[in-house]
Amino acid sequence: MSASEAKTANPFIPSLNNAVIAGTGSHLPSRVLSNADLEKMVETSDEWITSRTGIKERRIAAADEYTSHLGAAAALKALTEAGVKAEDVDLIICATITPDMPFPNTASLIQEKIGARRAACFDLEAACTGFLYGLEVGRQFIATGAHQTVLVVAAEKISAITDWKDRNTCVLFGDGAGAAVLRPSATARGIIRSCLGSNGALAHLISMPGGGSQHPASLETVNNREHFLKMQGREVYKHAVLGMSQAALHTLQLSGLKAEDITCILPHQANVRIIEGVADRIGVPLEKFYLNLHRYGNMSAASVAIAMDEAAREGRFKRGDFLLMVAFGAGLTWGATALQW
Repeated sequence: MSASEAKTANPFIPSLNNAVIAGTGSHLPSRVLSNADLEKMVETSDEWITSRTGIKERRIAAADEYTSHLGAAAALKALTEAGVKAEDVDLIICATITPDMPFPNTASLIQEKIGARRAACFDLEAACTGFLYGLEVGRQFIATGAHQTVLVVAAEKISAITDWKDRNTCVLFGDGAGAAVLRPSATARGIIRSCLGSNGALAHLISMPGGGSQHPASLETVNNREHFLKMQGREVYKHAVLGMSQAALHTLQLSGLKAEDITCILPHQANVRIIEGVADRIGVPLEKFYLNLHRYGNMSAASVAIAMDEAAREGRFKRGDFLLMVAFGAGLTWGATALQW
């Protein structure tokens, strides 16, 4: 019996659906923190930050503005763009390393804020690669027919875990959220292929040591500033360029695409030097990369999601164009996703 005959004979074996991004949305806090502002906080300068990172300013959420608020605002915009009602959402996946609290999950808090009461909810943590992990997990639910409408939200309030006394890290990060609605596609359009990876042996390069079961919150962990993000920047840079480049090339190969087929590349917005290194290694001109890190800095999981929404609204690509998303983050994690818009 052939595979197709087996599917017909056994109704419990589902046929796979394509998953298309039906709508995107993003949200940024109103407060702008410029390099000039940071000069008053730590020993740094606009020239130093700009020349080494490409970042000019970033957005900072208010004290009473949480990750779930940012995520809910982005989600509502994505649902409007997709023409989908909140009550029709089957599943919400929230990619974040800055949840409102350890539990319950932030996806459930977003669910309540947007009124998606039919949805199952869970969070996913893959740091800056979180949005790509979330899209791939969501695609699997669409592919099997388990869900028809999946909302993938990437939301971060990195300012809540930023050490504003550490001049090497506090200049890099900002807050924001992006979202995408996944729906089944009757055509070949949609997500083509994702390649995801991780190397836990390098977990120490980017981490927040305090607050978990290894170092529970205590007076000692607070005094040691263990509840803030820690990063070994030079080592991260080397692994980021290599990881993103290899993921991009592998994804293109498995997708049957060439670099020249790609209309726009949406990279994680961590550092312009990293993006330049990736462009050089995969042989794609920098002009094809969408950049907004000069306005927002590194927003972890939210970076690629916001870049996709902004690039779409700016007309950087059109229906039928091939896109490539690529990211790298703590874990260490990395990944790339090819799709047809």
